[in-house]
Amino acid sequence: MARVLVTGGSGKLGRAVLKDLVAHGYDVVNLDQSLPPEAVCPTVRVDLTDFGEVSSAILGAVNERGGKFDAVAHLAAIPAPGQFANPRTFANNVPTSYNVFESCRMAGIKNVVFASSETVLGLPFDTPPPYVPVDEEYFPRPESTYSLGKLLDETMAAQYCRWDPELRMIGLRFSNVMYPEDYAKFPSFDDDAKLRKWNLWGYIDARDGAQAVRRSIEADFTGFEPFIIANADTVMSRSNTSLLAEVFPDVEQKDNISANGTLLSIEKAKRMLGYWPQYSWRHEVSGKK
Repeated sequence: MARVLVTGGSGKLGRAVLKDLVAHGYDVVNLDQSLPPEAVCPTVRVDLTDFGEVSSAILGAVNERGGKFDAVAHLAAIPAPGQFANPRTFANNVPTSYNVFESCRMAGIKNVVFASSETVLGLPFDTPPPYVPVDEEYFPRPESTYSLGKLLDETMAAQYCRWDPELRMIGLRFSNVMYPEDYAKFPSFDDDAKLRKWNLWGYIDARDGAQAVRRSIEADFTGFEPFIIANADTVMSRSNTSLLAEVFPDVEQKDNISANGTLLSIEKAKRMLGYWPQYSWRHEVSGKK
């Protein structure tokens, strides 16, 4: 049984990750400042901005038994721009990631997954994207301090992997995390195409986000790779043809756009991680599977 340490497992996405990993037989420990709603695994309260606490926990000193971890999934962060003043967001998120990455290096952990963000793609797309569906092929375009921090996380990860050719670090550029109880409002989005244009009408079901974390832990390549993680469809009932004509009429469209398929390309995640979304808001609202 592989031991996985998760940071931020008490958060919106983290709760789903803990459940998924435990359900698939992993021995999981959660590091967070608060307890999750359900105690599916042990939680150790750690100030992740404190390098001493982080390194101690990752090196195994979460209790007197200790023990080595096989993988780390780093999800802890202020989760979006605008929740705190920019300096606080930066001072929390970027040092926290460094603390986790450096502690993993010290502990000899070669398998690290971390939460990057769709925002590095240029959200909120006040400047239109270069093309759609957007993918990992163009250089990140952070438009906020929060997003800049995520780009710095990815940059750090790439350099850690350059230092150690045996290391794998995966940055998951998660879309807007949703739970089934969030889906009742989705049909109302059709009333205003611009309401959700900020992320090309994308989302990620928390359960599929958890799948992406698990598949990243189980991946078999080395080096740093970023992946967009979104659901297979948009939040809209309206067609992509209609949405793009109204909101982004001058953006280049690639030839693989379907009526309601995601405009945040998940092709790389499908190809390299075996990721395939299992949930859709359409099924939850209609009751059909």
